[in-house]
Amino acid sequence: MGVSFREVCMFPWFFIFAPQWHLPFSGSVAQRIDPQTDWFFDGIDATAGDSRIERQAFEVASYGRQLGLLTEVLVELAEQVPPQSETAVKSLKRLRAIQLEIEKIKTKDAASLVRDVEQALNRLQKQHPAEYERLGERMQLLRLGRPY
Repeated sequence: MGVSFREVCMFPWFFIFAPQWHLPFSGSVAQRIDPQTDWFFDGIDATAGDSRIERQAFEVASYGRQLGLLTEVLVELAEQVPPQSETAVKSLKRLRAIQLEIEKIKTKDAASLVRDVEQALNRLQKQHPAEYERLGERMQLLRLGRPY
């Protein structure tokens, strides 16, 4: 039994001269496939202290939450003992304005979230009434403090 013509042609002898054409947006593409998860917040410098502890502390309370708590305490203390210098008075007014602006952002976000939930519930009620009823029962159990 010999080698057939098809087996010989599987590997063409002329392959060395076969050019490879790479048109725009074609050919080999090199890309990173590991996800870059620090695009949202890159505030913890890897060289700052112990980065592992910094990250764990950030998971307990974000910088925003920590600043919010400090702002609440500082504003309350400033109401009890008003600042003496004009610069401190201006800074306190600015801090209160920032605090109010942040509260407006939070309120606006909550209202947007409520609208999104209402729209999703309306869609669920129209498209999947049985699931809507089941969700209502689960919500009743949650209101009563029982796990569903």
